[in-house]
Amino acid sequence: MADLRVDGADWLLTVDRDRRILRDGAVAVADGRIVAVGKTAEVAAQHPAPRVISARGKVVTPGLVDSHIHTTFQMSRGLADEVGSKQFLFERMYPYEAALDEEDAVASIRLCVLELLKNGVTTFIDAGNYQPRLTAEVAGAAGMRCVVARSSFDVAASAMGVLPPAFIETTEQALERAEEAVQGLHGSHGGRVHAWFQFRGLNNSTDRLIVELKRLADRHGVGVQTHACFARDTMESSKARHGVTEIERLARLGVLGPNVLLIHVGWATEAELELLRRHDVKCVAAPSSSLHNAYGNIAHGHIPELLEAGVAVGLGSDHASSGVVDICQEMFLVAGGYKEVRTSPAVLPPERVLEMATVNGARCAQRAGEIGALEVGRRADLVLFDTARPEWQPLYNPVANLVYSATGRSVDTVIVDGRVLVEGGRALTLDESAIIEEARGRAPGILAKTKLAALVAPKWPVS
Repeated sequence: MADLRVDGADWLLTVDRDRRILRDGAVAVADGRIVAVGKTAEVAAQHPAPRVISARGKVVTPGLVDSHIHTTFQMSRGLADEVGSKQFLFERMYPYEAALDEEDAVASIRLCVLELLKNGVTTFIDAGNYQPRLTAEVAGAAGMRCVVARSSFDVAASAMGVLPPAFIETTEQALERAEEAVQGLHGSHGGRVHAWFQFRGLNNSTDRLIVELKRLADRHGVGVQTHACFARDTMESSKARHGVTEIERLARLGVLGPNVLLIHVGWATEAELELLRRHDVKCVAAPSSSLHNAYGNIAHGHIPELLEAGVAVGLGSDHASSGVVDICQEMFLVAGGYKEVRTSPAVLPPERVLEMATVNGARCAQRAGEIGALEVGRRADLVLFDTARPEWQPLYNPVANLVYSATGRSVDTVIVDGRVLVEGGRALTLDESAIIEEARGRAPGILAKTKLAALVAPKWPVS
């Protein structure tokens, strides 16, 4: 007896070991796990269930994984347009983040979780913030799966800029607070919430902080993440201060390994790419972020080569200040971006890109074999896309349509651990109207606290 069955999918994209695509496919779920995947007639006969969801006219996929998102940055949309990496961080985003009080942070996190969930994301990796407990509470209550982390810095000033006073702490304080977050949050909300260690940026972290965070991650059996090689500025700053590039510095410190997640890696050198492969480091591409801020991660990046070498590369939407918080759109951007800069339409085919958003994302989240595919024994995380929409027609190849023409707006149903969280495009575990209204109400106050109003006002006359 199953608890739930999804029947009659026009197209069921399993992303399993054989990458099977089933017509008239079905998935049976019991106790939050998948117990059968196959043709509807066979699965229905063997697994009766009290609730059956029809997937007629739908494309069914594993739950999507956003491998890099700043949940507390959701209320920053529009605050950091047309600026480079230094201005983006030290003149816009860090002052914004430092200005948030706890209620502002909760409003931002709720808005982010709502957008992720409605766009088919069932698991996300938060990039790290100063309120990981709040992110865990909001995502946990919504029924999602996530990784949270407390941000860590212990170098107040670098060639990139000076941190806000609220971010400045000693190495000992950073280590103690980060470990407290992991001890208090890892495995919470029925095991759906994991907690990791994080140092926000290499240029604002001492060698001791980096080494000790990796040691703590190994001791607790969790991951450690950081931004790396996302702009020419960060690379040059590392070489000037440490005599080596960023990933080379991590290698020199002996902290590379399979539980390390590096974000962006667009400016990684050939030597650094080999280090990533050799140490089974996990990586994340964030195309909309690079395109919005002109980081050059696609023009200079090597995501296709990393994937060919077997490196687990996931996809991340990064933050709302880049505009897009939709993994479906990120799939198109990473595929189209590399095709354009390489002038090769064969680069990053849609099948490889969908792997980035599913099975690779599972590896990035340290949950390989648990999520990311529709296979017996994995957690029952599924997304149903409604194909009765113009962007899905005609439908010859569902993988191509999903990557090249669909967006998260066509998500109809989202299931996590066998629990329906979105149905008919409506979130069931979040109060959409209240979240939107709260965001609208808080935006003027946040803008005032950041003191950025004059810089972000429309350039055309407003009357």
